Amino acid sequence: MKALIGQKGIMAQLYDERGVVVPATEVKVGECVVVGKRTQELNGYEALQIGFGAVSKRKSKKSLLGFYKKAGVPPARSLQEILVDKIADYHVGQKLGVDVFALGDRVHVTGITRGRGFTGGMKRWGWHGGPASHGSMFSRRIGSLGSGTTPGRPLKGRTGAGHYGVEQVTIRNLSIVKLDREKGVLYVNGAIPGFRGSLVLIRKRA
Repeated sequence: MKALIGQKGIMAQLYDERGVVVPATEVKVGECVVVGKRTQELNGYEALQIGFGAVSKRKSKKSLLGFYKKAGVPPARSLQEILVDKIADYHVGQKLGVDVFALGDRVHVTGITRGRGFTGGMKRWGWHGGPASHGSMFSRRIGSLGSGTTPGRPLKGRTGAGHYGVEQVTIRNLSIVKLDREKGVLYVNGAIPGFRGSLVLIRKRA
């Protein structure tokens, strides 16, 4: 097993064995259920279909309701495919928790960043901006877009104002600093993308 779906929780301060403060993010992973299996014979690869969190039938897609009913599990908030080495070790309906990981494991965490709406170039791209002195007309605005005669247009890929956030981002090489098997919670050092309560995918580093 290489990955699990989790829900981002609070940030906390933990202490390591040397007494050094470690900033950590709580991730709840105790609600994952095996919903389906992909086999080498039928699909050409081996993977598990993992569901996380319960959701009412009214909020689930009709195309998936029959799939959940056949598996004998309630509708899930999120559904992901995760590659595994030995598909025979798992069965439909099996619950997966923090036991998949061990203390000190290196993981990659993938999530959706917070949406910040339509923002200017200084916030979106870190522009330095123009002069902030008296009389400046472009202290936070865009400057020159391109040369005048050749090519006479802005080149593709030019940064500018626009929608910022709501992008899939992966934070790599985080370490698991604490496991709570009773609550189904683990802590990774540092920050991860998304709001509190948003879903993330935690994968073991290869």
